[in-house]
Amino acid sequence: MAYDLKKQLRDMDAPVIVFEQVSKAYQKGTPAVNNISLQIRKGEFVFIVGSSGSGKSTVIKLMLKEIEPTSGKVYVNYKDLSRLKRGQIAKYRRSIGVVFQNFRLLKDRNVYENVAFAQRVIEMPGRTIRRQVPAILSVMGLTDKHKALPSQLSGGEQQRVALARALVNNPVILLADEPTGNLDPKNSWEIMRLLDEINKRGTTVVVVTHNSDIVDKMQKRVITMNKGILISDEQKGGYTHAY
Repeated sequence: MAYDLKKQLRDMDAPVIVFEQVSKAYQKGTPAVNNISLQIRKGEFVFIVGSSGSGKSTVIKLMLKEIEPTSGKVYVNYKDLSRLKRGQIAKYRRSIGVVFQNFRLLKDRNVYENVAFAQRVIEMPGRTIRRQVPAILSVMGLTDKHKALPSQLSGGEQQRVALARALVNNPVILLADEPTGNLDPKNSWEIMRLLDEINKRGTTVVVVTHNSDIVDKMQKRVITMNKGILISDEQKGGYTHAY
């Protein structure tokens, strides 16, 4: 049955991410994503796991509309991404928080300016920036680092800055692609603790990771992919999602 956006929006429990029989082939051969369907509801914390080449990062790119599906439909934050015009894509992406493995901080700007940049690009008033940036830096435990350059920070601190930047505009959804990939175990757990806290405040969190230790211990919903196919979708504790 096709996903009915208007009907779902009448439902208070409407999913904020929907993949409807989505495939993506970069070239002839096995698709990177092969006919997957899934729904992620507002406020969920979901891991997407799988070996290298399983298609999990392609799923994130599809959510960000960095690539287009070969077939099927993707809906994010109640938007049919296939209907977004080119001029609307940048605005759409700014409504979603994104964190990457390699931090992607502006090297010539301090912590405060890296976070403020996310608000300046959407033309947030200066008074709002001066209020919200210190507030999110406090949540991330970075108040005393606000003048530091990225090169003066540890890997864990840099990832917390990236998280602060992703969250300062209060996104409904946070996508994290291997957020602990460059971190040691202690800092990895600190980042996951922050993601869990962010989720408890109402943000939908989707984490792509290969860290099985974190996945096993956090007891969240886990979507497993293999060679582009969604092979399992399980809520730790026994419940399996079925669509």
